[in-house]
Amino acid sequence: MRSARELLVTVVIALVRGCPRRVLVRGGSMVPTLRDGDVVLARPGATVRPGELALVRWASRPGQLSVKRAALPLDGEWFAVGDAPAASTDSRTLGPAEALGPVRWRLWPRPGRLRAR
Repeated sequence: MRSARELLVTVVIALVRGCPRRVLVRGGSMVPTLRDGDVVLARPGATVRPGELALVRWASRPGQLSVKRAALPLDGEWFAVGDAPAASTDSRTLGPAEALGPVRWRLWPRPGRLRAR
């Protein structure tokens, strides 16, 4: 059994690192990598690398989270794009995005690792 102190330390570490977050994909902007209805796992607070999928947010749409490909770092933000350019509203329209964390796993319907390009 854990002590109260151990439990508190565990909770603080999880909050600092960012607990994994399930995200439901909506729309076709990430086809063929992801499809509408896929469920992925994001790791808020973890380091995003160029070419990886990332959970992002744009300043002009603060209430909306999106899964996009982190293409190019730009002064603490990212040029983030969809894998299906014709179906994607992304940094080409909205400017640089804040990358909240990488998306490296699809949970459903085809569980598996999502690779960087």
